[in-house]
Amino acid sequence: MIKQIRLKDYILIDELTANFHEGLNIITGETGAGKSILINAIDLVFAPRVSKEVIKSGKEKAIIELVIENNKHDLSKFFEENGIDNFGSEIIISKEITPSAVRSRINGTLVSTDILKSLRALFVDIHSQHQTYAFMQPKYHISLLDSYGKASYGAKLDNYKSLFENYLSLQSQLEKAKNSADMTESQIDFLKFQINEIEALNIQSVTEDEEIAQELEVLENAEKLKELTGSSYWALNGDDCSILDGLNKIKQNISKAVSYDPKLADLENALIGASETLKELGSDLNSYSQNLDNDTERLNNLQERLYELDKLKRKYGGTLESVLKTYETLLNELSGIEFSTKNIEELEQKIAQLRRELQDCASEITDFRKDFAKVLSVQIQDMLEFLELPKTRFEIRVMPKELSQDGCDNVEFMISTNVSEDLKPLAKVASGGEISRVMLAIKTIFAENDNIDTVIFDEIDTGISGRASQSVADEIVALSKYHQIILITHQAIIASKSDKHFYVRKSQTDETKVEVYVLTGENKIKALAELAGGEINEQSIEFAKSLINLQ
Repeated sequence: MIKQIRLKDYILIDELTANFHEGLNIITGETGAGKSILINAIDLVFAPRVSKEVIKSGKEKAIIELVIENNKHDLSKFFEENGIDNFGSEIIISKEITPSAVRSRINGTLVSTDILKSLRALFVDIHSQHQTYAFMQPKYHISLLDSYGKASYGAKLDNYKSLFENYLSLQSQLEKAKNSADMTESQIDFLKFQINEIEALNIQSVTEDEEIAQELEVLENAEKLKELTGSSYWALNGDDCSILDGLNKIKQNISKAVSYDPKLADLENALIGASETLKELGSDLNSYSQNLDNDTERLNNLQERLYELDKLKRKYGGTLESVLKTYETLLNELSGIEFSTKNIEELEQKIAQLRRELQDCASEITDFRKDFAKVLSVQIQDMLEFLELPKTRFEIRVMPKELSQDGCDNVEFMISTNVSEDLKPLAKVASGGEISRVMLAIKTIFAENDNIDTVIFDEIDTGISGRASQSVADEIVALSKYHQIILITHQAIIASKSDKHFYVRKSQTDETKVEVYVLTGENKIKALAELAGGEINEQSIEFAKSLINLQ
């Protein structure tokens, strides 16, 4: 369950710590006060994306920290595999939001959004207005039914989805094979021509053109290079006025000077070293100059080779690397064509066999869905009757369709809230108050069959009043015996059932602030009175007290 949430510099909150009860936690407050702020923060802790707008104006970052008490799930292996410290039953999830980054941590360790998603699935189920809209759409109904029956046919459905992915892959291969096999003879001939054209040049490496260009630069400037290196050699070692001759005279002078002052020995050694280095340099320059040939034949051959390589580069991508990649692609394409004509029949046989397996598997899943649809329909209808919709008929219809990712069924929730009306799609019939009770019925039934610790309702009481409010309140209390409930409400009857009552208040002085208080005793009675009557007076106070006394 959620034990605590701490917010710092989050939207309109400077700093806030809220400690939740294990049972029913109610959140109330004036319209526009920011009652959803705690629920939204819980949602954001697990969210893959967070807007930077949640950072309080003028602050550098926002921090959301959630403390979860885990008494149901063994997560030791999960923590070990993901390098997360194990704090026993307590799990601390935090999110730091800055203008440039969002960092999520579990027990102080940075984690990915996938890890957060897996934790959310274990601990928190948030029912928001957006989810109400989603529940009304038929495309979500099949996943709700499958979630209800996952213990019985979830593994079979997973196997079906795996088979279907393989089926789509084989169909894609077959389409490519047919497209390849349909190529004309002239297209195949052109493909072979391109392959032969590249093969004929026998490219040595992806840098062969650069190496040839460098050698050409030398050959084209051979005379100039010979002149420059030769004259440099003669300047070093060519006559009595050469650099080495002058250096030898300096060395002789310093050698004599050393006999007078031994401290000059280091200089003498340096001169000796310099002399040897210059001798080697002169030798290298002379060798280079003597061996430099004006090889016209080699020059012509390299120019022709570079010309041919440049032609290929212009046709096949601009570089030798792209030419070689294109060559591999062309080879694969030709190989695929030659293989395709042989492969089409084999692929068609595999696809036909796999389709039969899919149809058999989908048919079994359909039988499961129909059975569970009947059971779930009865449970929801009974729950709706308890929630003051006694004339309501509810039916989950399972109808055939073509094989798809989730089987061969369309699933849709049908409802009639009047005896004289036929069953119609949920999205087209139910009012706001009826939708709220349908959603509560579904959530209640699902919550009783799963291990979710915390169920959060954001204004589940929309559009209801009177006896319906009392029924909803009773059902929420019953649900809170098995799960921690956090709920925003506008109904005094529902709020009176709280184990812990949070009141959200927005104040505006020099700046706008949102503050959250825990209400007890007289303060709770006043809040209930205000919810019930719109204002606090003697009658509303008495009514609020009567609600408390009914507990």
